[in-house]
Amino acid sequence: MATGTLVFLIIGAVSVAVLAIALLGGELLHVVHPDVDGPVSLEVIAAFAGALGFGGAIANELIGGGSPAMIAGAAGVGALAAVPAAWFAGRLSRAARTMRTDPTPTRDHMVGALGLVVTPIPATGYGEVRVRLAGQPVKLNARADRPIPAGTQVFVVESLSETSVHVETY
Repeated sequence: MATGTLVFLIIGAVSVAVLAIALLGGELLHVVHPDVDGPVSLEVIAAFAGALGFGGAIANELIGGGSPAMIAGAAGVGALAAVPAAWFAGRLSRAARTMRTDPTPTRDHMVGALGLVVTPIPATGYGEVRVRLAGQPVKLNARADRPIPAGTQVFVVESLSETSVHVETY
């Protein structure tokens, strides 16, 4: 393996590591100031350098780059591969950052939900019910005005806390 190829591979490998850190944990590690935004982000730079390194390594091996002119030509081929890679990384990271999501469910969203008693509800204490909240099954402590046996379908009439509700039979 030629020295130029090894240098290109090292550039590519370091850039992939930086890209992984930027995409998976950039905000956690504060790699770049959180207010920095624009066309040139850390993801774009890392993708550009990674494609430059790997594209340059492939080109250098294919043309047998031993002279400085051939290595420069391999770097040019790597740069041609790097531009679309950087553009795609920028678009992908921007799409991930600006993706719309549903609001986080709150205790108010439990009111009106239908559920099923999984642990009998006594007259003076708590049992357990399973309701669907935002499409997910949630098990909650439940209180009722009268005893309700397990397997009964119930209706949530009041949210007592984040983990408990007041129910009536449906």
